[in-house]
Amino acid sequence: MNGSDDLLQDRRLLRRRLTRWRLLAAVFAVALGTVMLPGLLGGSLRPHVARVAVEGLIIADDERLALLERLGEDPLVEAVILAIDSPGGTTVGGEALYDSLRRLAAKKPVVASIGTLGTSAAYLIATAADRIYAYDTSITGSIGVLIQSPEFSKLMAEIGISVNEVKSAPLKASPSPFEEMAPDARAALQAVIDDSFHWFRDIVGERRALAPEALAKVTDGRIFTGRQALELKLVDALGAETEIMAWLAAEKGIDPDLPIVKVAPENGGFDAVLSGKAFVPKWLTLDGLTSVWHPRLD
Repeated sequence: MNGSDDLLQDRRLLRRRLTRWRLLAAVFAVALGTVMLPGLLGGSLRPHVARVAVEGLIIADDERLALLERLGEDPLVEAVILAIDSPGGTTVGGEALYDSLRRLAAKKPVVASIGTLGTSAAYLIATAADRIYAYDTSITGSIGVLIQSPEFSKLMAEIGISVNEVKSAPLKASPSPFEEMAPDARAALQAVIDDSFHWFRDIVGERRALAPEALAKVTDGRIFTGRQALELKLVDALGAETEIMAWLAAEKGIDPDLPIVKVAPENGGFDAVLSGKAFVPKWLTLDGLTSVWHPRLD
């Protein structure tokens, strides 16, 4: 065998080795993708219970609504746990989330789990679930609607600043931080608050099947512990995900050994940085009526 034959044989051997390594690399890539893809997509490739977290201030959130829509259509999602830890937020944000959860609950079981805090609009969305759980010391309730308007007219007068304005009607742009609230402006604002509150109250009464007297007792704006809420029928049971899975198994025929997979809206991380959302505190997006609980500082 001459030198050229040896060289040809070496090249063939090298080619076979490269082909073998490429096949091994492809198998490894497929195996790695099978393991990592569910985590990257925020889901699972086998039947599971999805956990959706609602944390912080509730605002209009198209990505979260889209997530709930996908969960409703996903045949691998057998039930959804709504993990709530929120003081509430805007009325429209709460309303949109409530409506989306009701549509989801028409397709598969939805259970709300109130953690440290689930008040105001956060409690509203909890009522969209088939069943509400809380811990003994969870804080919930604060059923009501709020609008706050600072007023600096006296301070401005002391430092010699005045504001000139021209408006089409006396109630335009009322309340204003530049003037004391007139009685007719206060009455108009109160009417808006009352209408939104009646909407909130009626949802609670209907979803929790509360008689008028019982409903009046829990809709005066006060907060309750989980134990108090259970007694007042604002929640159905005390417990955590272990108790939730037991109930799903007993009442909905869900396999209690199914994994619970945390899912989140797609728009996050780098997308949030590009859009600027990562740098904007949620409280800066609060506009209009709010249903949110916080301790008074005065």
